Amino acid sequence: MIYRPPLVPHETFVADPPELPVRAPGEQGLSAISRAEVLAAEGGELSLKAETSAGETLFARVAVAGEGVVRVRLSAEPEASSRSAAAISLVRPGTFTDAKVTLVEGGVRIDAGALIAEVELHPFRISFTNVAGRVLLAQNRGEADISGRQRNLPFGRSLVDSVPVAYHESFDARADERFAGLGERFTPLDKRGQRALMWNFDAFGGESDRAYKNVPLYLSSRGYGVLVDSGTAAEFDLAQSTHSVVQILVPDDLIDYYVIAGPTPGQILDRYNGLTSRPSLPPKWAFGTWVSSGFYVDTQEKVIARARRLREDRIPADVMHLDCYWQVAGNWSDFRWDAENFPDPRGMLADLDGMGFKVCLWINPYVSVNSPVYTEGAEAGYFLRRADGEVYVADVWHGNYAAGGIIDFTNAEACDWYRGLLRPLLEQGVATFKTDFAEGVPTDAVASNGMTGAELHNVYTLLYNDLTVEVTREVNGHELVWARSSFLGGQRHSAQWSGDTNTSYPSLGSTIRGGLSHGLSGIPFWSHDAGGFTGRPSDDLYLRWSQFGALSPLVRFHGTTSRLPWDFPEVAEPVTEALRLRYELMPYLYSAAVESARTGEPMMRALLVDSPADPAAWGEDLAYRLGRDLLVAPMTDPDGTRQVYLPAGDWVDYWTGRVHHGQRYISVTVPLERIPLFVRHGAVVPTAEVGDKVGDGPFGPLTVVTWGGVSGRFLLRDVDGDTDITVTSAGAHLDLRTSGPALVRRLVFAAVEGGQRPASVSLNGTKAVLDLVDGRLVATLPE
Repeated sequence: MIYRPPLVPHETFVADPPELPVRAPGEQGLSAISRAEVLAAEGGELSLKAETSAGETLFARVAVAGEGVVRVRLSAEPEASSRSAAAISLVRPGTFTDAKVTLVEGGVRIDAGALIAEVELHPFRISFTNVAGRVLLAQNRGEADISGRQRNLPFGRSLVDSVPVAYHESFDARADERFAGLGERFTPLDKRGQRALMWNFDAFGGESDRAYKNVPLYLSSRGYGVLVDSGTAAEFDLAQSTHSVVQILVPDDLIDYYVIAGPTPGQILDRYNGLTSRPSLPPKWAFGTWVSSGFYVDTQEKVIARARRLREDRIPADVMHLDCYWQVAGNWSDFRWDAENFPDPRGMLADLDGMGFKVCLWINPYVSVNSPVYTEGAEAGYFLRRADGEVYVADVWHGNYAAGGIIDFTNAEACDWYRGLLRPLLEQGVATFKTDFAEGVPTDAVASNGMTGAELHNVYTLLYNDLTVEVTREVNGHELVWARSSFLGGQRHSAQWSGDTNTSYPSLGSTIRGGLSHGLSGIPFWSHDAGGFTGRPSDDLYLRWSQFGALSPLVRFHGTTSRLPWDFPEVAEPVTEALRLRYELMPYLYSAAVESARTGEPMMRALLVDSPADPAAWGEDLAYRLGRDLLVAPMTDPDGTRQVYLPAGDWVDYWTGRVHHGQRYISVTVPLERIPLFVRHGAVVPTAEVGDKVGDGPFGPLTVVTWGGVSGRFLLRDVDGDTDITVTSAGAHLDLRTSGPALVRRLVFAAVEGGQRPASVSLNGTKAVLDLVDGRLVATLPE
């Protein structure tokens, strides 16, 4: 049941989730698995016929679904599938050639390499171990309180009036176990003690437990992950209602879940990607600054003026985003230019291209009843309908703007129509689309394929973004969208942002938490509205949030009021400097992005990703590593002081060169123009000359910065291939070697406390010229 805070007005949402019934005291209906018999055991798969506490017969299957992955299913019909499968397949189980199923006394052993499932038949229980025999996860058979009342829902299902309403599973939760993931959740990163509902909301900000993006995957500090294959409103009770048990509740025709081995978070995410999809790498220009028109009336003249001002003020930027008002106000979203305010869009797009800008347009999948496009779609049957067959005209704007029809992406003809609305815009010169909303499918809607709104609700965003990606790839050759909502497998939609956050320091903090949580759910390319979305930020908050944005995977300035630097004249210069730092670090950042696309690990790395054995890292949710070598701690307090946890190793203050020993908290006070930023001691960081834009091509001549003057290595990723950069320190001499297409012309020794400064330096075998510049030793190739 959804919690409603007492006395606080509840925001009406057009698509609130269905609520499961609450049992009355003494009411029966639990049907938990008590024993099972083997039907078949071969080919890495075990099939079982199970008896339940209610006298039912159900069918279970335990199977190897890839190296280090075991799948568990329970249903009334052996071949049952999720209700969401009528629209889209969420998980694609793999194979493992060395899988083994062995009958043992009292049970069965299923070997998936890095993960082993031990099945006890009577009484029934499944436990999962690593190759060393350490128990990672085990079913909880059910716990009772002192009065004999059931406290949790063990492996089985529940019935109301003899009708099944949900399947469920329970696992033991160790006393010191931590949990993370489950999508972009703005609550504390450690999810222990929380109950997460897998239902995509228009969250109205980032200050509650409602989420725009849900991913039914969680990671454990014990070195495993659990993934549930269902598009329904599943619930994950992570030791909330009873502190010793994790419970999963799935209102579907079966429960179908995967236990995924680690032991590291990166290994779990890599195996998760193998079951769903690999992250799609955004085009290189997408890692530059995105500058939005904002959520207010815009014109062609204003767009061109913004672009020219950015170039004149030397503010590096790559993307001009046009929000709702490129369309006729009140007709959103009908995918048509406002001819009065944008009389020559093709000419405007050409002018922006000439200045080096890509253009992103806002869209959503709802068509206002005020638009002629609505009439066209309604007459053709392209919208979701009510049970009586009428178009479902939904209040998707929560009363702020006209209601509209919701495009039915289960209808092949509606999909063709939608593609036809987007394609001409791309052919005009638009680079990509901001795919807003898509959380608003009402539970009582009906789709053309027969699905109910409750069944379609969560996966609708995947259909919407898949189609948008498809037509964008067809015309522009890349897969970038800028999405607000997402679900299981959404990492194939390469950019997502945190939605409509408030302009406050607490909201800045919860936005960091949301990004870290989403990264641990398999989404590496994430962003947020720099400055916050709703209202006008104070100058200091605007700068602090801009600094966070500049050191995020992707950065966009957007809000209900202007987020243009020149509209904040007191802090415009340090905001620009933060962006220039981003562009200077672009070779490092883009390399981290390519690595994330290949591995599934986040760019914005919660500290637990690289320090999974450190209990403190599982609770640290206001700082992160950006790539492996930078540690970013955005200032979340207006007084300019905060505590920062540094993981094991030595860390160098980027601004002062002071070295701090890790695995402890330090107090950091920084002036407004600086963000707390640390570099791993010994890191080799490639940098580029700052220009107006990132663009599409390979980096020009690079400067490599060594943080400590010791031996180190960096693998540079670029559009023309990889370059291995190796620094070798040998007493008074230091040698830098490269293998690959990149050209390194300079090596800079950062001013690090106690850092080494050699007497001579060679770059690829050529003796470098040494100079002292601003207190730093600089080695340059001779002309």
